[in-house]
Amino acid sequence: MARSLRDNVSMAATEKADLSRITTLPGQRSGQPCIRGLRVTVWDVLDMLAFGMTEDEILHDYPYLEKADFPAVYAYASQTGRERISR
Repeated sequence: MARSLRDNVSMAATEKADLSRITTLPGQRSGQPCIRGLRVTVWDVLDMLAFGMTEDEILHDYPYLEKADFPAVYAYASQTGRERISR
């Protein structure tokens, strides 16, 4: 099956992101995917963005997060969504 240009771009972005920034530890936030072992989950960041916060506003409110965490969040969410669809 041929991939669309959008699929190729999404796959490239996922491959470029540093997914090692996303950690899953039993007992931390119920085993949800967190950013660099912090108690901030991928879903927390996505919820803040969905509510209209910008990356800069999130960084201001959570100074221990880093700009480089955002591509990892997006890539993780994209990959997780693809895996669910593939099932």
